[in-house]
Amino acid sequence: QVQLVESGGGLVQAGGSLRLSCTASKSSFSINVMAWYRQAPGKQRELVAGITRAGTTDYGDSAKGRFTISRDNAKNTVYLQMNSLKPEDTAVYYCQATAIGLQFRGQGTQVTVSS
Repeated sequence: QVQLVESGGGLVQAGGSLRLSCTASKSSFSINVMAWYRQAPGKQRELVAGITRAGTTDYGDSAKGRFTISRDNAKNTVYLQMNSLKPEDTAVYYCQATAIGLQFRGQGTQVTVSS
């Protein structure tokens, strides 16, 4: 079992920045992919960004050019730096980790961008 704890969400004005963090509990399993997803009210969950243990990254279209995902394997932590935020970025952001073929998800952190 892997437990994930997200932090860093909040309220920010359009054009501002936020940095989300997600720390995974110590596990005997090696975590391969860590990713951020988001879900806005009435919308489907979408991939924001993902990163492998080796550092290969992938971004959803909405995040390209504005968000940066990074990872500290020693701390079992993944970060999401979000710049140039827009009101449409408002959502609950979830951290997800993949280990031994299973996916684990955190409780989520609310990001609200005001216009």
